[in-house]
Amino acid sequence: MAQLFFRYGAMSSGKTIEILKVAHNYEAQKRKIALMTSGLDNRSGVGTVASRIGLHRSATPISDEMNLFDYVANLNKKDVADGDGKVACVLIDEAQFLKKHHVLECAKIVDELKIPVMAFGLKNDFQNHLFEGSKNLLIYADKIEEMKTICHYCGHKATMNLRINNGKPVYEGEQVQIGGDESYYPVCRFHYFAPDKTRN
Repeated sequence: MAQLFFRYGAMSSGKTIEILKVAHNYEAQKRKIALMTSGLDNRSGVGTVASRIGLHRSATPISDEMNLFDYVANLNKKDVADGDGKVACVLIDEAQFLKKHHVLECAKIVDELKIPVMAFGLKNDFQNHLFEGSKNLLIYADKIEEMKTICHYCGHKATMNLRINNGKPVYEGEQVQIGGDESYYPVCRFHYFAPDKTRN
């Protein structure tokens, strides 16, 4: 039975590696996927899913106005006409940047097209507010799974993302600032509030 999955984790928890692995597994079985990512993430070029360990591949960039249900439904029609078979799974990276309507469209893909949708992304931003996409995925997803990583400072479980500028923590600013290891550290709650202290 098709379901809407949300897999979330702090920075560096392996979300992109996992989505690329899932894509590979489907394709190794000759099953077609629709791989998508936020059009906001331009670190490796718009429309590229790229992990920190160097794996990357092209994906369809999602704009704010894009209708995901229409895109996948049209892709299915084209693929069947071309003899390529239907989409077996929709994979979405950087899902925190989805709008509410995108999440509802993902649910419609699952419910009406009977295609599973797996969305991967952050849950909370650097101020510990939920992203719009993450908030709605937490509401509408059938299955929710945390992907774990460790705190940059102490090795405890990381649950938050600390924004860094010139080695100093940043707690104010715009919600969206695209960046990687140079801009964000995965941290535990203790070190989010006190990155300069040692945990006993």
